[in-house]
Amino acid sequence: MCLQGFRDEIQAGQQPGFRSKPRAVKLRAWIILTAGAVLSAGTADTCAANIGEWDRMKHITPRSYLCFRASEPIHADGALNDRAWAAAAWSDPFVDIIGEGAARPRFRTRMKMLWDDEYLYIAAEMEEPHVWGTITQRDAVIFQDNDFEIFIDPDADSHRYAEFEINALNTLWDLFLERPYKDGVSARNEWDLPGILHGVQVQGSLNNPKDRDRGWTVEFALPWKSFSDITTQALPPNEGDQWRINFSRVEWKVRVEDGQYVKVPNRREDNWVWSPQGLVDMHRPEKWGYVQFTSFAPGKVRLVPDPSAYGRSYLHQAYYAQREFKSHYKRYAFTIDELGLDKEFNPRHLAWPLTLQHTADGYRATAEIRLPNGESQKWFIRQDGKVWSE
Repeated sequence: MCLQGFRDEIQAGQQPGFRSKPRAVKLRAWIILTAGAVLSAGTADTCAANIGEWDRMKHITPRSYLCFRASEPIHADGALNDRAWAAAAWSDPFVDIIGEGAARPRFRTRMKMLWDDEYLYIAAEMEEPHVWGTITQRDAVIFQDNDFEIFIDPDADSHRYAEFEINALNTLWDLFLERPYKDGVSARNEWDLPGILHGVQVQGSLNNPKDRDRGWTVEFALPWKSFSDITTQALPPNEGDQWRINFSRVEWKVRVEDGQYVKVPNRREDNWVWSPQGLVDMHRPEKWGYVQFTSFAPGKVRLVPDPSAYGRSYLHQAYYAQREFKSHYKRYAFTIDELGLDKEFNPRHLAWPLTLQHTADGYRATAEIRLPNGESQKWFIRQDGKVWSE
C-alpha cells in the first residue's frame, strides 16, 4: 500500500466521540502498516510511490523563515500573549501539502518562531469553527484527531530527525526517525524530548457542537540541550545557521451526531503545511523549509539562499531515478548513462557533472558544488537518501 495507506488503515473505526484504541493496539497497527507501506514502496503496479515522485517535487522551492532572538523567556502555555512574540513575524498561511494546483485550505494556519539560549520557541494559530479532540494518552497516534505537527532536521541530511504532534487537548506525540519511512522502518516511538514544554488554548469551547469557535493556538518550548543526541550542530545555533524544519496541520471534516462530533465517512483528512511537499507525505525532508537563526534585530539581516540547493536537487534527482530503476530492474544502475540522467549541468552551480559509484550496499552519487566564493565542495547521496558533504 502507499505510505498514505497506513494512515487510512489505523484510522478505521477511530471517530471523534469514540474511545481510542489501547496504545499497544495502535502501535502494533502503526508498525505493521508502516512496514507494509515501505516494503511495497518499490512496486510500481501496486502504488505509484516511485514513478513520477521527483517530477511532482522538483519544482517546489522550500519556504524560508528568519528566526529572531527572544527578548525575554516565553511561557509555553498556548496563550501567545508574551511580549517577546511581537518581534516575530507570522509565516505565510499554510497551503495544501501538494502545493501548486491543490485546493486552498478551508481555514487559515500560520506559525511563528523565536529562540534564546535555552529554547527554540514555536507558536501556531489555527482557525477552526469546531474545536474537538479525543486522544489523551501521550504517544498515541495523534493525527487521528485534528492536530499540529513539527518536523526538525538540524543537520539537513534527511536523516535523524524529530517529529512532534499535538491535539487540542494538549496531548503530545514525540518520536524520532533515523530516516524517512520510504527508506526503512526506523521510527522510535518510545523517544521523548527531555524537558519539552507545550501548551494549548482554545478560542471557544472544546467538544461542544452547540457553538461556533474561533480556533486554537499552541506553543512549544524545545530545549536545545535535548537535541544533543541527534545532531552535531551547535546548540543553540550560531549566527546564520540554518535548520530544515516543516510544519503540518491535519484537519478532518466532521458532522454532528447525537450531540458529538463524528468524522465524515470515507473522507480522507486534509494536510495543510507551511512548505509544500509535492505529494501526500511529510517525510520528504529535502522539501522542508529553511529556518535561519539570528541575533540581529529585524531589518538588520536577510535570509541567505542555500548555496548547495542546486547540487542537492541534482543529487535527489539521481536518488529518485535510482528508486525507479530498481523498481523495474531489481537492482541499482551502475552508471549515469544506464540511469538515463541528463549529463548537462549548470557550471554556475556545479564544478563537475554528477558521478555515480557502486558500493557494497547500493550506490553513492557525488556532486561537486561551486560555492559563491568560487571554491567547490563535494556533496553525496546514497541509496537510503542520506545527503552529506565532505
